[in-house]
Amino acid sequence: MSRRIVVVTAGLSQPSSTRLLADQIAAAVTTQVAARGESAAVEVIELRELATDLAATMASGGMPTAAVREARDQVSSADGLVAVTPVFTASYSGLFKMFFDALDPAALTGMPVIVAATAGTPRHSLVLDLALRPLFTYLRAVVVPTGVFAATGDFGTGAESEALSSRIGRAAGELAALAVSGSGSLGSSVPGSGDERRRTSGTRLDTDVTPFATLLRGHRG
Repeated sequence: MSRRIVVVTAGLSQPSSTRLLADQIAAAVTTQVAARGESAAVEVIELRELATDLAATMASGGMPTAAVREARDQVSSADGLVAVTPVFTASYSGLFKMFFDALDPAALTGMPVIVAATAGTPRHSLVLDLALRPLFTYLRAVVVPTGVFAATGDFGTGAESEALSSRIGRAAGELAALAVSGSGSLGSSVPGSGDERRRTSGTRLDTDVTPFATLLRGHRG
């Protein structure tokens, strides 16, 4: 069985250390899923390419453009999510936050998520626990225990690079275990919560509606 893993990366430059980290995590997740006897199909959403559409969506009161609608469908139907942002002013970037603001409130319900971030210095590593983890907990996602932070020096060689690879492998294993077990299947509710709300992209209209003529029946005003 193939599992769909969606990677959301908010890097702005090209090439980008944020995209580099996202690709490394995605490759590790693919390996870990394969080790569990299944395959993984990875889809990458580059938020830099959605910047204009996200601004238009926000400026129109939340009406998504076609590109934003497609991205919302991709995310909500995934078996697992990897979310990677550069650190701006001690937190996630505005573009990163704008994208998750544009999702349906139930888009990530019960979804396994790896949170990851890049910055120029290790001093920003607490962004994972102080900003990213609370955001995805609020969205009712299942954030894996291991977050991945990479400073500029971690992409070189030596002990820092080995430590980063170790963190990536551990986080990937945690995500793969949840995705393969079915926790990331479309429509999941929060594990063990008893909550019956299901995951939805918010882009599909409910066809089970009361006809307008019925609503007005008997109205004399």
